[in-house]
Amino acid sequence: MRPNAGTHNCGLRRTLIIDSQRIFFPGFPGLATGLGMFAIIWLAVYLKSRGRPVLFDPAGKHGEFGKALLPIYLDITKTVLGLAAGSIVLLVGSMSFNQSTGRRSLTAFASPLFLVAMTIIYGVLFMILLALSYEHHLHHPNEPGAYTMLRYTRNQSLGFSALACFCISYIWLIAAATK
Repeated sequence: MRPNAGTHNCGLRRTLIIDSQRIFFPGFPGLATGLGMFAIIWLAVYLKSRGRPVLFDPAGKHGEFGKALLPIYLDITKTVLGLAAGSIVLLVGSMSFNQSTGRRSLTAFASPLFLVAMTIIYGVLFMILLALSYEHHLHHPNEPGAYTMLRYTRNQSLGFSALACFCISYIWLIAAATK
């Protein structure tokens, strides 16, 4: 082993990190994490649900999902969306008003902020597509394709991805803030 092999390797790693930041924008790791998380969650939900019948209403009682579960799902999602949007506004606003930190420090939070934004995107899509799927199911209760496996896995994946992105973004924000 050469005497400078360890330092050369460290320099190479640092160069790769710097070069990747030049090629991609500062929040790219957060965006990639959010998209990757959605793909992994969708795959997991699909594999878990494969071969099972897709039923919207619990115990087969038509309209029961809309009375009991839909409002709960929407309320949880609205709470997470409110916290996520508030986090973006608070962090960007506080960094903008603090002249001593400057613009450079906001780039340290770019990836977790993109992940928080992915939380909002996934959460809004979850709410819209879940409501549309349920409405379609109500209007066409006997249609075999009223609620397909694709719609089920999409809705599940969007909801869980919003929650997972929110949790991971907060862990990432804490790590970035305490660096």
